[in-house]
Amino acid sequence: MAEVIVYSSDYCPYCIRAKQLLKSKNVAFEEIRVDGKPQVRAEMVNKAKRTSVPQIWIGSTHVGGCDELFALERAGELDALLQA
Repeated sequence: MAEVIVYSSDYCPYCIRAKQLLKSKNVAFEEIRVDGKPQVRAEMVNKAKRTSVPQIWIGSTHVGGCDELFALERAGELDALLQA
C-alpha cells in the first residue's frame, strides 16, 4: 500500500471528510496538522503550491484536496492509486 500523507487542520470540515473516506477504506495515513504552525503550513504550500487544507499525497502523487480525493473515488481510481 502506498504511503498517504494528509496536511490538515483540526476544525476543517473538508479535512474531516477526507480522513473519514480514508479510514472507511482502512487506509493508514500520516496526518500533519498545520494549526498554529506557520513553518509546517509554509512547507505544505511550498510542496503543494496551494494554501488550503487538506492537501493529500498518495505515494509521490499529489492528489490535491478533499474534492479531488472524492473524485478519484467516484471514478473508481482511488483504490488503484492506493495499491500502487
